[in-house]
Amino acid sequence: MATKENASEKLVFQAEVKQLLHLMIHSLYSNKEIVIRELISNASDAADKLRFEALKDANLYEKDSELKIRLSFDKKKRTLTISDNGIGMSRDEVINNIGTIARSGTKEFLNNLTGDQAKDANLIGQFGVGFYSSFIIADKVTVITRRAGTSEGIQWESQGEGEYTISEVEKDARGTDIILHLKKDEDEFLSDWTLKSIIKKYSDHITLPIVMKKSEWKDGEEVPTDEDETVNAASALWARNKNEIKEEEYNEFYKNLSYDQEPPLTYSHNRIEGKQEYISLLYIPTKAPFDLFDRERHHGVKLYVKRIFIMEASEKLMPNYLRFIKGVIDSADLPLNVSREILQDSKEVEAIRAGSTKKVLDLLEDMSEKKPDDYKKFWKEFGVVMKEGHSEDFQNREKLSKLFRFNSTHEE
Repeated sequence: MATKENASEKLVFQAEVKQLLHLMIHSLYSNKEIVIRELISNASDAADKLRFEALKDANLYEKDSELKIRLSFDKKKRTLTISDNGIGMSRDEVINNIGTIARSGTKEFLNNLTGDQAKDANLIGQFGVGFYSSFIIADKVTVITRRAGTSEGIQWESQGEGEYTISEVEKDARGTDIILHLKKDEDEFLSDWTLKSIIKKYSDHITLPIVMKKSEWKDGEEVPTDEDETVNAASALWARNKNEIKEEEYNEFYKNLSYDQEPPLTYSHNRIEGKQEYISLLYIPTKAPFDLFDRERHHGVKLYVKRIFIMEASEKLMPNYLRFIKGVIDSADLPLNVSREILQDSKEVEAIRAGSTKKVLDLLEDMSEKKPDDYKKFWKEFGVVMKEGHSEDFQNREKLSKLFRFNSTHEE
């Protein structure tokens, strides 16, 4: 049911979304910083989508190809705004992405809650429901968006209760502005220093620049100037020289990539040159994910071509029995218009898959010999799926056999 009031349409949230909003507002408030992390992550995804669509239609850039994310705040209005000049959303996309669970993992998220606030907060990003975390710190959220290549701007607004309004608005620039009308006790999100600290902590390795206005102290108060500054490192971690990367940076990148708050068990960072040129950064998690045994679900590493994000969960780059591996593969050779269909029959992809599989198995072999206690932990979490490799990966059968462990009445 929808009613029109002053050219704005009032719509009702789906039942699962209502349940989720109630949970966000009343239960998942232990780590409020995740709101910023999730909204920045969504903005980064919007930029990735624009880059990908613009490969076929460069006009989508609308003479503005310098992609960035901007955070700004207004102490008088008590608003915090996260803006991007990414792909933006049409009216239908706004309704589908925010008002319903058609394309989000809302239902699965609710089914996997543990009751532990910290753990449940970390599930937010994993299930693609990060936008709703806005209501942890805001009593009203306004979204103003325009999809690249269209002229119609859309405004979505809700107080996080049972309904939302949607209307057409003017918006000159493509992309999305998310305006959080902050609750009374959320003054920390009106602090330049706090926001920049959160960006550094959670989003330093987002490859887009995250900009804010420089601030200065005037009459004992922090005020923004007219000058922009980039807050994050804004570089692809995997493309840097591994000798220059600290352990904490690898771990933080893993957390951003996997939405897993535990550091990885180990990782392998390689630059391969020769017939195939690519970079791989592959992580072995400490704990098995909730969907490890769901073979139908998309698993796999993120695929980039020349630093441009191409696709999530690129399962053709890793065999199914290694579906728990998280990471990034950045190819210099694959075409930018690569699709899942092209990946299916590509010799280049076969070579990357074989090379990456070997790196993971070598990493595990090294762990089993040098860190047997860590390997025991690994086998306990992932041994069952590793055994699938014996019937799937004939080329590496001998290598796999050495990695297998079996229950015994004797000490190993």
